[in-house]
Amino acid sequence: MNTTDLMAASRRAGDHPALETTARVGYAVNGVLHVVIGIIALRLAFGSKGTSADQSGALGSLADNGFGLVLLWVAVMAWLGLALWQVTEAVSGGWEVGDRVKAAAKAVVYLVLSWTAFKFASGHGTSSKSQTTDFTATLMKQPAGQWLVAIIGLAIVAVGVYHVVKGWKKKFITDLESYPGQWIVKAGRVGYIAKGLALAIVGGLFVLAAVRHKPSEARGLDGALHNLLGAPGGEVLLALVAIGLIAFGVYSFGRARHADV
Repeated sequence: MNTTDLMAASRRAGDHPALETTARVGYAVNGVLHVVIGIIALRLAFGSKGTSADQSGALGSLADNGFGLVLLWVAVMAWLGLALWQVTEAVSGGWEVGDRVKAAAKAVVYLVLSWTAFKFASGHGTSSKSQTTDFTATLMKQPAGQWLVAIIGLAIVAVGVYHVVKGWKKKFITDLESYPGQWIVKAGRVGYIAKGLALAIVGGLFVLAAVRHKPSEARGLDGALHNLLGAPGGEVLLALVAIGLIAFGVYSFGRARHADV
């Protein structure tokens, strides 16, 4: 099979109704994840402790009840399907190189999410915070490890800034095939900005871990939100970010219906 045949086969696979439907379900599951993380973060802002305000905390909360467990298994398949659809987008061509690289990166993210959901659904989930710290510690032991951690941190900050700009300028509308309505657009705008700010803090903690040579400083999203809570007016700031994450979840529900897949 030559390159042209591969691209054509990938395009046909990406346009298959079953894969398109699975991708839409994947966006809806993204909505559930962000809403649950937002609720956990909101409770944290009002003094609640215990549950991590990140992916592991949200997935762990779902695993604690029968309906949530069923939803986790749906998430495993939906995120896997969304990852496969992103692979077809990266392979089939028609975009600029940067867009294809972005699709490939998203495929990796959704594969990781699918695997993480599988581990929680099967009763073997682990803390995202400890995984991030362990990863950072391992990386720092490598040659030029501090530089690698710093570069990862700066890359995450850049992704955060991209989200803020995408939200502020409402560029996310180009991801949709039809207009989702005024309220979904407003939710998307608030959601992208809030998620971007949270990601920027996560990246900043990686940079701080590299500068201080302390892997424990890199604590993922939960660590970023706790850092935000410790800032002046932290309760209000965290509550606003939490509401923003919930808004991103609402936008994701709209994207599930209106996404250009």
